[in-house]
Amino acid sequence: MHSESSTEGPTGQYESVSCNLCGGTDLATVLPATQRSEAPLEVRFKSSSDEKLHDSLVACRSCGLQFVNPRLRPDVILGGYRDGTDETFVSQASARERTFATALNMIERLAPHRGHILDVGTAAGAFLHVARVRGWTVSGCEPNTWLGGWGKRTYGIDIQPGTLFAQHYADGAFDVVTVWDVLEHTHDPQGFLGECQRVLKPGGLLVVNVPDIGSWLARLMGRHWLMLLSTHLYYFTRQTLGQMLQRVGFQVVRMKPHVQWLELGYVIKRGGPVGGGVVRVAGKLVRGVGAGGLHVPYWVGQTVAISRKQG
Repeated sequence: MHSESSTEGPTGQYESVSCNLCGGTDLATVLPATQRSEAPLEVRFKSSSDEKLHDSLVACRSCGLQFVNPRLRPDVILGGYRDGTDETFVSQASARERTFATALNMIERLAPHRGHILDVGTAAGAFLHVARVRGWTVSGCEPNTWLGGWGKRTYGIDIQPGTLFAQHYADGAFDVVTVWDVLEHTHDPQGFLGECQRVLKPGGLLVVNVPDIGSWLARLMGRHWLMLLSTHLYYFTRQTLGQMLQRVGFQVVRMKPHVQWLELGYVIKRGGPVGGGVVRVAGKLVRGVGAGGLHVPYWVGQTVAISRKQG
């Protein structure tokens, strides 16, 4: 992380940063800040948060990486992730298991054997559950203590509390590292990816998905793109994500759209702020016929990158 100041904002909780990809300081405003969020941190930074982006979004003129600047300090954000409950997130557990079964098919076509897999920011452990059933040895860490406890009770998986850096995993400990819906939340994504590279075996796979601000849907929706959220600090394109992966020692094998499965009622609820009255009417119809729990494919511009550790 390239931190320049930690005194931005009325409470001193904000900091200004330079580009995490190239270190550039020549920044262009993409979206100006609106009124700053008044939501409690544990609400703003929970896994199911749909609070829209309030802070300023900038782009590095040198490499194109887009990120929030100024932003809340890392220690403040981590407190928000650690605390609070998230019943909304775990309500989608069965749909997430379906998503991850498809993801594992992709991983197993590229991995030589079902070895040891690490899921970073595993939330309630749905991916680890699916992987363990398929014969993988699994490990995971998660900052939110409530989600980790839910995963322990529901799946019987011992999810380690805290961030990736807090675990002190050994060099080359894992055959595969997965990072689902996490990288855009980290305060130092290049350093985070470097740590993923360190704990992977030579030739090991890294799987990362991110909201792709360069996707056609993001460009079409503009300020109304559903992934412009208060909880996201970085907004990658395929180009900037690929460049960052290469900088820390990965060879990108494949990039593709990342399609998730979620309950229809949940998808309609998420679309409410954009769709307005039409979405509200659709929601009533779906509830009326009892279809809210139906699993449907969901894509709003996410990209998944599969990379191999070089060396």
